[in-house]
Amino acid sequence: MANYLDKFIAQDDLMTKGMSACKGCGAEMILRRVIRLAGPNTVMMIPPGCMAGSGVIGSEDKTGMKIPVTISLLDNPASMAAGVSRMYEHAGRPDVNVIAFAGDGATADAGFQALSGAAERGEKILYICYDNEGYMNTGYQRSSTTSYGSRTSTTPIGSVLKGKPQPSKFLPLIVMMHNPEYMATISPSNMPDMVNKIEKALEASKRGFAYLHAFSGCPTGWGYAENLAIHYSRGAVQSNLFPLMEYENGKLILKKSSKKLPIADYIKGVTKFKHFTQEMIDELQSEVDRRMALLEKLARD
Repeated sequence: MANYLDKFIAQDDLMTKGMSACKGCGAEMILRRVIRLAGPNTVMMIPPGCMAGSGVIGSEDKTGMKIPVTISLLDNPASMAAGVSRMYEHAGRPDVNVIAFAGDGATADAGFQALSGAAERGEKILYICYDNEGYMNTGYQRSSTTSYGSRTSTTPIGSVLKGKPQPSKFLPLIVMMHNPEYMATISPSNMPDMVNKIEKALEASKRGFAYLHAFSGCPTGWGYAENLAIHYSRGAVQSNLFPLMEYENGKLILKKSSKKLPIADYIKGVTKFKHFTQEMIDELQSEVDRRMALLEKLARD
């Protein structure tokens, strides 16, 4: 822990008081550490979404960043970041960190083609997906990353529909199939692990495509108390809903939780899961177990 704190505190905080994310926002916790570790020799692309609307984008004293930040249209920051990276390389500046910080549902949906293309081409960028399991533009809306059964404004609870009927899309596994230079999942509930992986990803992005998938609980959209953000981030890891892992040198390394938490215990207190019946709990648990079994097999192979 001391080593983690020493490395982190030694860096300048490049996010200002202009950053006005919601209290308990997991994405803000992650972004602050990314920028601090990347340092001032960094440019960032952010698409429309929570972070673009939280003071990151602006002018003069209204911006929340002390580094160049560009908002990308149509949720395609991967393609924009790839162009910026190549521009710096042609200018003799391959040392500049080029980062796409995206999520808010759209990475897995509208932005997936650009992400897949950048990964397939091995673009020298770091793409970070903050996964809050939905969209937060006009109320909490369904995304392909939304968990099975979740209540959103577009998958309401009623006599016909009991929340989202499909399981969530697990982007880390899809990105891994592109054989990136580096891929990892990170959670604000484990800061030393997160800092270590951010540093690895920044270094790997100098050689090729690097991807971090960050679990980012949303108190506003999910419906839990702001001070429980870390609690639910930790619960997602312990229940294997969001396992910590990394893919490096063609090998998947899976970090199992020492204390496995049943899904039934994890979803307690979250409004979007409040309607769950025992049958729905069992279905979500089965989906989590199936995914974990696949990851364990890939890690062994």
